[in-house]
Amino acid sequence: MIQFSNDRITVFQSALFQTTSTVIQLNEAVLIVDPNWLPVEIEEIKEHVGKVRGDRPCYLLFTHGDFDHIIGYRAFPGAITIGSEGLKHHPKKEHKLRLIRDFDATYYVTRDYPVEFPELDIVITRDGQQVPIGSDTLTFYLAPGHTADGLFTVIDPLGVFVAGDYLSDFELPFIEDSARSYEQTLHKAGRILKEHAVQWLIPGHGQYTADRPEMERRVSVALDHIERLKQAVLADDREALERLQREHGFVSESTIASHEENVRIIRREYAGAESEG
Repeated sequence: MIQFSNDRITVFQSALFQTTSTVIQLNEAVLIVDPNWLPVEIEEIKEHVGKVRGDRPCYLLFTHGDFDHIIGYRAFPGAITIGSEGLKHHPKKEHKLRLIRDFDATYYVTRDYPVEFPELDIVITRDGQQVPIGSDTLTFYLAPGHTADGLFTVIDPLGVFVAGDYLSDFELPFIEDSARSYEQTLHKAGRILKEHAVQWLIPGHGQYTADRPEMERRVSVALDHIERLKQAVLADDREALERLQREHGFVSESTIASHEENVRIIRREYAGAESEG
């Protein structure tokens, strides 16, 4: 379904995990971010792109390599692809593809395009790297922490900040890469809000926001959750850890497993231990 739309930006939201896909009409191109999940949802995105594209080229931006964010890659043949160097050299490409195939097999899903890991045309290697697309310029920032290959994108002429799997309105940090990197990335997000005229913050899961205090609140909430996690882990405070686990939206086996992974990574990085035992 469409979560939000104006004359330049359309944010689609999947029924699964409230995952977003965004189509942005640049002056001389159309930018598609993380097309996902279900075939009917990807088809809706394709139909929209077909209506607004005209003779402009398509660019396909991947915020990171989690399988839900790359699942629609080959639905847009001929698109010029953009992603981080970490995505280009992702160490578990086949694992991500296996997750897609397992998902499709489990739910009897068929697709009219091949399932492949993205091959990148434009590779982002550093903070502040800029890519001109016609008269527009995209500015990129590496965003490790959730995953090692995360990427922030700012489109200054439109005031758009595409945040990937950060700064959701309901989803607390899922640390799959590094807690230290996650904190640094959140501080980087705060600097982006100060240094760019951000009007639209679009996370990978949940609701967009055009409210500056809400953008700043999301940064603060994520930083606070990680800080309290660190304190609870270092103090071995099991009651506090259980309370933090219950703070996740849509508490389930999945969020519990993600919380336990957060604890494991924090214990490894800050307490020098590899496991909870």
